[in-house]
Amino acid sequence: MDKIELKALGKINLGLDILGRRDNGYHDVRMVMQTVFLYDRVILEKSRKPGIEIVTNLNYLPANENNIAYKAAKLLADEFRIRDGIRITLEKHIPVAAGMAGGSSNAAAVLHGMNRMYGLGLSEEGLKERGVKLGADVPYCIMRGTVLAEGIGEILTPLAPMPKCYILIAKPALSASTRIVYEKFDRLEDIRHPDIDGILAGIKSGNLRQTAAGMGNVLEQVMLPEYPVLQRIKEAMLKGGALNAMMTGSGPTMFGIFEKRSQAKTAMALIKKQNLAKQIYVTNVHRVLRRNL
Repeated sequence: MDKIELKALGKINLGLDILGRRDNGYHDVRMVMQTVFLYDRVILEKSRKPGIEIVTNLNYLPANENNIAYKAAKLLADEFRIRDGIRITLEKHIPVAAGMAGGSSNAAAVLHGMNRMYGLGLSEEGLKERGVKLGADVPYCIMRGTVLAEGIGEILTPLAPMPKCYILIAKPALSASTRIVYEKFDRLEDIRHPDIDGILAGIKSGNLRQTAAGMGNVLEQVMLPEYPVLQRIKEAMLKGGALNAMMTGSGPTMFGIFEKRSQAKTAMALIKKQNLAKQIYVTNVHRVLRRNL
């Protein structure tokens, strides 16, 4: 196999709670993560040109060893002594630096692709063990689906598939540093925690409304007061019929959960009319059917 094309799926956080900060600066979290059908195309090709080459449709992304996809390819190339040149094409659609794990998903796709292309024989667990060396979200992006993440995000428990629904994703024209968002969170005195157990109960019973009712992200308490556009996007989604709406990750992407595509389209029109978001998409959840749950 000389060429392989993969879909690197983005993720949303149905719930994001922070339980405390460790002495080393990492935070203990409890999150429910969900992949969605908003994805980057990742193409791997063997090349006569030695080394690893990155090609991307976004000129502001690094096309060198600073790109996490490059790091993923180098990790396996070094371990398994792969001598071929490797060309990686990243066709980006997931919003960048937006709380949707786009980079981590690209790295996960490269690990998957090289494992298949070179017949390395690595299991999912083997890929996850290597992925965590690249970033905390990479093991989840290898796993995909509906997952409870605990610890610092490395303890992953697969869940039943999220009930079918439609997702409206909207990213305004702003960016935020994850490190700074967490630092500001650490200074908060009164923290309102989301109902993670309620989300888990809703997913287990297949009840979309219960799942949506528990949704929440503690980092909104940092971001929404600082960026009023995020609150306006949330209000537009709710007005359009969302069961709930919130920020994913450390932001600034917002998303809403809808029972009907027509409702998501209505909310999209409201957001576009007010010019609140630079990137906006209607999609659906990526459901992974797992055994023995």
